[in-house]
Amino acid sequence: MVNRTYVARTALIVALGGFLMGFDASVISGVVKFIELEFSLSSLQLGWAVSSLTLTATLAMMVSGPLSDAVGRRNVLYGAAVLYAISAIGSALAPSFTFLVVARMIGGLGVGASLIIAPMYIAEIAPPAMRGQMVSFNQLNIVIGISVAFFTNYLILQLGQSDAAWATSLMFGPHNWRWMLGLETLPAILYFLCLFAVPESPRWLVMKGRHDAGLAIMTRASGETAALRDLNDVKQSLASDAHKEKAKLSALFAPALRLVLLIGIVIAVVQQITGINAVFFYAPMIFEQSGIGTDASFMQAILVGLVNLAFTVVAILLIDRIGRKPLLVAGLAGVAVSMVVLAYGFWSASYTLEADALSTLPAEVSTALMPMAGETFTSDLAFKEAVETTAGAAMALQYQSEIITAAIEMNSMLILLSILAFVASFAVSVGPVMWVLFSELFPNRIRGLAISFVGLINSAVSWAVQQFFPWELANLGNALTFLLYGIFALLGLAFVITRVPETKGKSLEELESFLKQQDT
Repeated sequence: MVNRTYVARTALIVALGGFLMGFDASVISGVVKFIELEFSLSSLQLGWAVSSLTLTATLAMMVSGPLSDAVGRRNVLYGAAVLYAISAIGSALAPSFTFLVVARMIGGLGVGASLIIAPMYIAEIAPPAMRGQMVSFNQLNIVIGISVAFFTNYLILQLGQSDAAWATSLMFGPHNWRWMLGLETLPAILYFLCLFAVPESPRWLVMKGRHDAGLAIMTRASGETAALRDLNDVKQSLASDAHKEKAKLSALFAPALRLVLLIGIVIAVVQQITGINAVFFYAPMIFEQSGIGTDASFMQAILVGLVNLAFTVVAILLIDRIGRKPLLVAGLAGVAVSMVVLAYGFWSASYTLEADALSTLPAEVSTALMPMAGETFTSDLAFKEAVETTAGAAMALQYQSEIITAAIEMNSMLILLSILAFVASFAVSVGPVMWVLFSELFPNRIRGLAISFVGLINSAVSWAVQQFFPWELANLGNALTFLLYGIFALLGLAFVITRVPETKGKSLEELESFLKQQDT
């Protein structure tokens, strides 16, 4: 009989790595506005401050799977927790842009390891009937981490404006972004300690010949009958591969794995190229582009986190009921529509600095921009270029939010609803489903290597989106940037409909046999 409490508790602890990943990734969204000014960053440097974490996460994904095959899943997670703590402390104390980037890159190593190993571990300990929900716990914790980061960013921003003596003594105002980054130290330490309460992966133990230890954990999770059956399945799967060489990268490109690899690569690309991390990593910046101001943009970022959390829970409830593919189809359709509407919202905006609007700006800004009074712009690019030419680059950067708020005429509610619909569509589909598919698609012998490979691709695309998003806004404009994301979503939808099979309810060994047959 399945011990649901034991499996769920173990999965939740392991998935705390997802919480740290989500927090670490999204906390930077509240930081970019302040480090851009403090370190005088260009758009590409700003992108580098955000994406540097993902770059090293990408590198970590190249080795974390094979490393976990060598030393165990749990030991790799221990290391990830330590890296998260070092990164948080270093980022908070960073005296320079270079130091900050290095500290963020250290955290990226932890992100890459936990992002790959946590869902792999959970898939290897959870019974088939629970696997979808349990693996989705990792995605749930990622979005909880994202939500908490948005909330703590807003809280610290408000504390920085508070007159309370304790808030002033802690210097939340002048050091707001340092507090935002440093808070991660606490959950990193908690994760490290909680990992002592979970066992090693039973499938990894069997792979290492420790059959009795693996069977004991399987029995506790699934009951004696199911555990014996699972142990036999794993042993047979490993035995069938015994005559083969140790898994190498070239093994992923074997003819029998062509369909599996194609699905993994396409889903890995689609999950990121539709713009989710542009929204999560730059949410306040995007909302500021709609003219609502800094405080409101941070508040609306909290809504993004809450919607992400709510619809991830919906996905967890549905993934083992209606299956993986229906969620992917519905979600990608929603992503495409949302991004097209968002692009339209920015395309229809106009910018005019009327005299009364200029009077709301600081005196020095109002005086500098007076030559633009009454002139209307239908392009955000043309407006920003005119502001920079008229007032100077430094002033345009420092007061960008206030200037846009004073000038813009657009449906800001349409922007908010489109982004929330996009996040909901992502969270109920390709967000959690991708990792479930990755944990199910690949054969036992190469699972660690295969998940690292497609995770590497996923992370590389994520890095590119984060790195170039500020540049895209500055050179392509808001509307075209989001329209491109919508087009990529439509292409991904077509692929899912035509090529991705349903995987729910099948054991890992059954899926391996089924997918090999489909590819012949």
